Amino acid sequence: MNGFFGKFGGAYVAETLIANLEELEKEYEKVKEDIEFKKEISALLKDFVGRPTPLTPLKRMSAERGGAKIYLKREDLTHTGAHKINNALAQAVLAKRMGKTRIVAETGAGQHGVAVATAASLLGLDCVVYMGETDAKRQAPNVQRIKLLGADLRLVNAGQKTLKDAISEAIRDWVSNVNNTHYLLGSAVGPHPFPTIVRDFQTIIGEETKSQILEVEGRLPNCIIACVGGGSNAIGMFNSFLEHREVELIGVQASGKGIETNEHAAPLIKGTLGIVQGVHTYMLQDKCGQIQETHSIAPGLDYPAAGPQHSYLKDSGRVQYTYVSDEEALSAFEYLCKTEGILPALESSHAVAYALKVAETMNEDQILIVNLSGRGDKDLSQAIEALEKLKVKGVPSL
Repeated sequence: MNGFFGKFGGAYVAETLIANLEELEKEYEKVKEDIEFKKEISALLKDFVGRPTPLTPLKRMSAERGGAKIYLKREDLTHTGAHKINNALAQAVLAKRMGKTRIVAETGAGQHGVAVATAASLLGLDCVVYMGETDAKRQAPNVQRIKLLGADLRLVNAGQKTLKDAISEAIRDWVSNVNNTHYLLGSAVGPHPFPTIVRDFQTIIGEETKSQILEVEGRLPNCIIACVGGGSNAIGMFNSFLEHREVELIGVQASGKGIETNEHAAPLIKGTLGIVQGVHTYMLQDKCGQIQETHSIAPGLDYPAAGPQHSYLKDSGRVQYTYVSDEEALSAFEYLCKTEGILPALESSHAVAYALKVAETMNEDQILIVNLSGRGDKDLSQAIEALEKLKVKGVPSL
């Protein structure tokens, strides 16, 4: 690993962290070829996480939206309810092999925090999870779950009190406790080697999807759609299909209250190149290079940068990146519930919303897959309140 995807990536960190990053890279290079490590992870994914997750056909949605065959990759059906557990468990096992006894992590939507707390509980590791106060208020169910799982949840009241600030605090903790602590980063962002490690541990999503669609349809899909914040669920899905140029790949970012406003979280659409939290990538920043505040109704997308591989794929043209607003995501959230009996996370609802648009341009012979990265139990109170406000404003549902 050289740490770069084209010109994106790198490790722009304090000198005190260089040794730890090098240790992590060296250990990962060893275990990724280690048969016993692979067996341990495979067993955990099967017996604890519940993999493989289903590839569910959406028959009503397909019929109503133009006839294309629409499938959902059901990461919402994993233990803990999102794709985050794939990476959390694997990294926790890696940390234990490195002799670390303590895990520190960040969380936005709370799903990564739940996944890390779950992995730490299973493996007997001490666990500290940082979460912005703003996110904690809108993700109360996951706050409770993290605490019940035995993690030390520390609320962050600096900055915007969201994911970016939680990551900053987690890194500070790691710098202060490098000898016994592993920083279990949850998305495909941050300094090398994290973007590669997280991608590799999430590639199980795309590998399963490819095998499942070939078994069911006998061919690859025409299009795959996933939401993109930092980008771990999307890169986990896309990576297995990058060489198949006939498969269109679409990443959906959060345009929040409007892409034309400053209240969005779409660095791959409106961002510029910069260095944020140790990595060179597209980010939202002002003319002075200061990180801009972001907004999305989905906490997991409320982040001012994207993973370096996503930035590379944007510039190369292999993946198309687009955006969906809060209102569109909420409408898709409600639509999927009422049409297919599936409750999506607000993050995943962004991908569903864009899929509804794409499906109308496709025909009956084409296949569309949406990565449903997580379930929406955590979002219920916030989503219902927001939907009621939309109805008062007279915004029509889908």
